Amino acid sequence: MSTEARILVVDDEELTRHCLRSYFEEEGYTVFTADTAEQAEAILRSEAIDVLLLDIRLPGKDGLTLTRELRVNTEVGIILVTGRQDDVDRLIGLECGADEYITKPFNPREILARTKNLARRVRHCTDQKPTDSLPHNFKSFDRWKLNLDRRQLIDEQQQTTQLTEGEFQLLNTLMINAGKVMSRIQILEQIRNREWIPSDRTVDVLIGRLRRKLNDDPANPRTILTVHGTGYLFTPKPVDMT
Repeated sequence: MSTEARILVVDDEELTRHCLRSYFEEEGYTVFTADTAEQAEAILRSEAIDVLLLDIRLPGKDGLTLTRELRVNTEVGIILVTGRQDDVDRLIGLECGADEYITKPFNPREILARTKNLARRVRHCTDQKPTDSLPHNFKSFDRWKLNLDRRQLIDEQQQTTQLTEGEFQLLNTLMINAGKVMSRIQILEQIRNREWIPSDRTVDVLIGRLRRKLNDDPANPRTILTVHGTGYLFTPKPVDMT
């Protein structure tokens, strides 16, 4: 990981901020800290941040609200951190657009590994200009193109929609298995490297988010079909663009 990687730790516990800052600085990261969402927003306006380590429970604006707002116009990596072993929090964080979810107490090497991988992917997306992408880095289906390097959907008007890491991995998995009904278990086995604690509802939440971005009516979907009692079916036949 380049020493230029920039991390923002947002937590209202001073000890947590100090420990994470010290650990990441020892690994060559540039680290900023904030104890409120408002302070974090000010830093984000003035600094190019690769990854946020964001506590859910903050005074004032909470981490989930900040995640939802950031996802509107930024590709910054977001790892939610919480002291609660709460599946509801995890699913809400996923719904808001977080990339990862870690519960306290956490292993420093685990959080370092996740941050390193996420920062690399974020850098790859933000550093690369659209003209840098080679044709074989795209797949097409229906009226969409998927940029495999930048995790972006591109429609017929060349408008782009950014996917989170989880959305991208799920869509790519469905495309690879197009025409085959996939159970939730099968899907989870292929996106497990996202490091979320898997559950059936994780897949359902991600499917819902993908359908919205694909303008696939959940009441009458045409792209990602629900096979009741079994799982999901991706109906278009993807084409590698060469």
